[in-house]
Amino acid sequence: MKISYNWLKEYINTDLSAEEAGKLLTDCGLEVEGIEKFETLKGGLAGIVIGEVITKEKHPDADRLSVTTVDIGTGTLLTIVCGASNVAAGQKVVIATIGAMLYPSVGEPFEIKKSKIRGQLSEGMICAEDEIGLGASHEGIMVLDASAKIGTPAKDYFKVEEDHVLEIGLTPNRADAASHVGVARDLSAVLNTVTKKSGLQAPKFQLPSVSQFEIDNTDYKIEVLVEDTNACPRYSGIVISEITVGDSPEWLKNRLKAIGVRPINNIVDITNYVLHELGQPMHAFDAKKINGNKVIVKKLADKVKFKTLDLVEHELSSEDLMICNADNPMCIAGVFGGIESGVTSATTTVFLESAYFSPTSVRKSSKRHNLKTDASFRFERGTDPNITVYALKRAALLIKEIAGGKISSDLIDIYPKKIENCKIPFSYENCDRLIGKHIDLEIVKNILISLGIEIAHEGNDALLLSIPTFKVDVQREQDVVEEILRIYGYNNIEIPTTLNSSIQFAEKPDKEKTQNVVSEILSNNGFAEMMGLSLTKSEYASKIKSLDPSKSVLMMNPLSSDLNALRQTLLFSGLETIAYNQNRRNADLKIYEFGKTYMAIKGGEATKYIETKHLSLFISGRKQEESWNVKNEAVNFYTLKGYVKAILERLGINDIKLAESDSDIFSQGLSFSSNKKTLVEFGTVNRSVLKLTDIKQDVFYADFNWDLIIERLKKTNIMYTEVPKFPEVRRDLALLIDKAIQFEQLEQLAYQTEKNMLKNVNLFDVYQGDKLPAEKKSYALSFTLQDESATLTDKQIEKIMEKLIKTYQEKVGAEIR
Repeated sequence: MKISYNWLKEYINTDLSAEEAGKLLTDCGLEVEGIEKFETLKGGLAGIVIGEVITKEKHPDADRLSVTTVDIGTGTLLTIVCGASNVAAGQKVVIATIGAMLYPSVGEPFEIKKSKIRGQLSEGMICAEDEIGLGASHEGIMVLDASAKIGTPAKDYFKVEEDHVLEIGLTPNRADAASHVGVARDLSAVLNTVTKKSGLQAPKFQLPSVSQFEIDNTDYKIEVLVEDTNACPRYSGIVISEITVGDSPEWLKNRLKAIGVRPINNIVDITNYVLHELGQPMHAFDAKKINGNKVIVKKLADKVKFKTLDLVEHELSSEDLMICNADNPMCIAGVFGGIESGVTSATTTVFLESAYFSPTSVRKSSKRHNLKTDASFRFERGTDPNITVYALKRAALLIKEIAGGKISSDLIDIYPKKIENCKIPFSYENCDRLIGKHIDLEIVKNILISLGIEIAHEGNDALLLSIPTFKVDVQREQDVVEEILRIYGYNNIEIPTTLNSSIQFAEKPDKEKTQNVVSEILSNNGFAEMMGLSLTKSEYASKIKSLDPSKSVLMMNPLSSDLNALRQTLLFSGLETIAYNQNRRNADLKIYEFGKTYMAIKGGEATKYIETKHLSLFISGRKQEESWNVKNEAVNFYTLKGYVKAILERLGINDIKLAESDSDIFSQGLSFSSNKKTLVEFGTVNRSVLKLTDIKQDVFYADFNWDLIIERLKKTNIMYTEVPKFPEVRRDLALLIDKAIQFEQLEQLAYQTEKNMLKNVNLFDVYQGDKLPAEKKSYALSFTLQDESATLTDKQIEKIMEKLIKTYQEKVGAEIR
């Protein structure tokens, strides 16, 4: 949000610089993200002065050029070559001196340099109005009034205004500060607090007076009917006749230009001015286009066509609140006006609207039609329902002053149920406890009064406060304390020298600690953590058989079709991230994400919503960065499997069963389960899935059900054991087995056969070829044996190996090679 500092100072008398004011505003919660200098003419006409043409002679080598001498008040005449046909001796003109930067109305800026033109020295430039941005004419140089004083800076002669614009990052809860008056109120409260503590005179904050408002006649009757008082709790309006629509005065144009608002005409500019001054959106209708002299606030049927001021036709919803005349809609309430009822140059009578619309109603209409306006921005956050009449009077007086006219109707104000100030009990003791410091009671009361909060009743140690309706975010005592603290200054609260803490029982396992342990493992192995949006495309669920579109949680008011459902899987968040990186030549990726998935389970009339936490791993590209001393090797399925097993082993989850995954997400996939519950699925992502995000290289993906992992850890005890003192022994076996037999089956048989001495089983070679039968393969296994109480003897080792051989022969029909 842009705030003009010159405009701000109309409501608070201060000599602070814009930078000093910006620091105070940031400290009180209105973060000033930047300050820009604004000039009504770009460049501020720096280096341009008023001069007088002393002589004019024809250029000796050019028929259309003149050689002039010009006095700019420095005591030395300048020689300037000029091509304008209307230049003459004795004229007062605008001179751009050497080094001046010109910003023309059309074209790029350029610098004035000392040069020779057709052999004649030229020490400046006599300017036309378009060359310095004052207009569009280039018919000749600007000839000023004879009274113009030589040497006067053009900035002073043309009254170029300088301003500083504060860019404020307004948080959604601070609707009260969405205007110049709101920001001035906060700045005034801060300065009042500072001066109160130092004993200085506090600057005065004041609103523009509307005491001159009076009704001239009641000749123009407009009937107003509000059919939906929930969506429109208050509607105020008035008719102003005999106006002249035209350009706004320079001061009004400059105020709007400074904050980035384009001036249109005096009536529209005044409504925009009041909006940015008070935070109250307004709309002006051409009164003669209000059919039947009726304004009806209501909702229309579905699919009614309506064309807005930007010439875009919208299809209305039955939930859109509309401002209508007796026959047709004229405006989407609080959002955008219609083309048929807007103010034009031919308008002579306007109906001025100032209303309070429901934030929910405006927000839904704004999102539904993708219309974001200054009015909807404020209505969505909550405007002040009790300022509509004041704003109406303010705008009416400005219209009479600038566009002429007469107030020709009674002031209409439909307000069936007044919205009263919120009453909040406030305790000094609670205030001190929450802030952590005792603040003088007089300073507390001064802050409250400066913010417009009334003290309805005062006790010995407490107050009853009346919160004005413009403070939409102040609903509890804690909110009041926050208001006091931000004005008093967070930096004025000393850091305590002691830290108080309480001992709490922590449920095992510690979820945060467990997550951090796994994060450290992955980060130490070159993974980067990502955070994806919970919102995704609903169409993804229909592209994969293992996902169910009927279980998608759909958004009622989606921001776009790409973000219209909550995700059922973390898969596409990761794939979109990989696609984004690969499109920017970052193809070697290892990423992980902790996040939630969402599903809607429909059962009868009720719908059950399920949130499940998952951990996803993605790897793609090379194992290591390209280098002359590193082998260029791509990641593969077994690379991912290693990371998956490392996580499970670190968490102490060892009694797991391996099975093939039947998910169509994978072209090749496995799963690890425990107690018949799948803890993790992983594998090579199917090419058809990769096409959905335009990924062309292989991606390997693992999906941990983190909630099940945490549940499983509740039954896992990790015990400390000493490092064994006695050596390990390795023995190898080469087995000829059927192709259908998997290593995991052989591994499980080994552990079942020898439960005490066998520490590890490893597959270190696989052979299939012409020398073996077609249905057979050869596995070379290594077995690590160890007795933790003594050194193994050859006899013990041979006995164990004989048992293993017998088991493999009987259970899987293995032949020993």
